[in-house]
Amino acid sequence: MHQRILLRARKGPFDVLTPEETFAGNWISDNTGNLVFSHAANKLLATSTAEVTSTRKLADPRDADEINERYDVFVIPLANAFRRSFINRLEPMTRLIERLKIPVVVLGVGVQTNVDGDREYLRQIDEPVSAFCRAVLDRSHSIGVRGEITESYLRTLGFSAVEQIGCPSMFLHGDTFTLAKTRPELTTDARIALTISPYVSSMAPVVRHHRERYPNLCYVPQDLRTLGTLLYGDAPEHRGKHSEMPLHTSHPLFVEDKVRMFVDPWTWMAHLSGFDFNFGTRIHGTITALIAGTPGYLFAHDSRTLELARYFGIPHRIMRDVPADVDAADLYAEADYTALTEGHKARFDTITAFLAKHDLGTSFADGDSAAAFDRRVAETEFPPAVRPAAATGPAELLIRIQRLHDENRRLADTVRTLRAQGLRERIKQAVPDPVRRMLRR
Repeated sequence: MHQRILLRARKGPFDVLTPEETFAGNWISDNTGNLVFSHAANKLLATSTAEVTSTRKLADPRDADEINERYDVFVIPLANAFRRSFINRLEPMTRLIERLKIPVVVLGVGVQTNVDGDREYLRQIDEPVSAFCRAVLDRSHSIGVRGEITESYLRTLGFSAVEQIGCPSMFLHGDTFTLAKTRPELTTDARIALTISPYVSSMAPVVRHHRERYPNLCYVPQDLRTLGTLLYGDAPEHRGKHSEMPLHTSHPLFVEDKVRMFVDPWTWMAHLSGFDFNFGTRIHGTITALIAGTPGYLFAHDSRTLELARYFGIPHRIMRDVPADVDAADLYAEADYTALTEGHKARFDTITAFLAKHDLGTSFADGDSAAAFDRRVAETEFPPAVRPAAATGPAELLIRIQRLHDENRRLADTVRTLRAQGLRERIKQAVPDPVRRMLRR
């Protein structure tokens, strides 16, 4: 039977967009890590009898009738959606789900509070989260959550139909997962990738130490603001500023051309596959390294990162316990991947059983489907890494300038049209904040 699946995803796995287009349209939903788990979910569901369509837009309750008519099931891969700053998006999603007549399946949702699971911090989101869960469970057998912290939170709200399934990203290769250290120890010539959440300021001395000690260090950012900085330099409000964190073009990692950002998971993984080690605060930065075959280590700075590390057995430390003089060589020596690799098949069986309960198959149990997905990825040409603008040659700079000119003209026309129609809220949806600020200047 042919199954029409609508998948909540900002971008499809084979959509090719330039870095400039990605920035202008915020096709990473603020963080490239979102693409890792949504693309992995797409591959997981891509059986020969399923047609998987990405939503490519924010949830809108007015789309309910069309969704009911065109699709058989709505699958919603989520990250840390149960957080204060996401409520303005969670509530419209709830209103949409309440209007749906088809099954709704939630994959890997997580709560965000501190590493101690501070319950009081979450009080103000209890009701919107409860409303979302009620709407989903009216159309689903259970809710798939990231780990034990989220399960515990939902149980305090009165929901028992909750299952820990981790995150789809770790199952990009199905039930097989192998990982081995390629060096007996890390020496100063090692290729090390660093992941940083720009708001975790305690990473500053860690960044400084590793930049000075490891000449082959590479910072791999994931956020929209840094993408804009790489493409066009510092935004007007940031020009002339300096920070110990790699936030501005004046930072040594930018000056020394040691920053690479990717707008697709596939090129990101290919890049990391050539590294000896990856560490830092980004959970999907760590996972991307692991599924690329590169040893990774996480500094867990909140509940969402901690519970995934615990669920999958990813080597980690809690960020507040990380000393300023921590060294990658010690992390590498400490990292033990036994629990990660030996428990992988059982965890894969858990998520596939969850999907089966919701009448969803997987590509890995469907003949050549998973391999066909991989072939299509290999046959698609995705944009290369984005480097600091100052480090690119004249030809590349001219291309960037022309793309920026064309994109700004298109966006300016869109803004003028929407303003003329009095649709200011549509402007907020069509044009991300940093781009609106540029257009006003």
